Amino acid sequence: MHEGCLFCEYEKFEIVMENDLSFAIRDKYPVTELHTLILSKQHYETVFDLPTNELVSIVELAKLCRGEILKQDPSVKGFNFGSNSGKTAGQKIAHVHFHLIPRREGDLEPPPAV
Repeated sequence: MHEGCLFCEYEKFEIVMENDLSFAIRDKYPVTELHTLILSKQHYETVFDLPTNELVSIVELAKLCRGEILKQDPSVKGFNFGSNSGKTAGQKIAHVHFHLIPRREGDLEPPPAV
């Protein structure tokens, strides 16, 4: 636990799914309905700081969350999945987290290819 880190106090969140090393919550400011954040239970600032087993844990949990989202909403036809690393890249909280954003036909413009 890292003092002052919002995401380190994961017990305060409504957890939608978890495993030994990771947990998932709904995004407070969703891009689309069922937008989910997947986070490490330990404090690491970015994806590049994660040990391999923690990264694997997050990806495994993302797959399970994806399956549940597809069950809940069959209109979901795709996903954006990624992590912003560093303030310049848009990371607002310095605790690694991945966005799993369900996409439906015609919901938003696709993100630009970079």
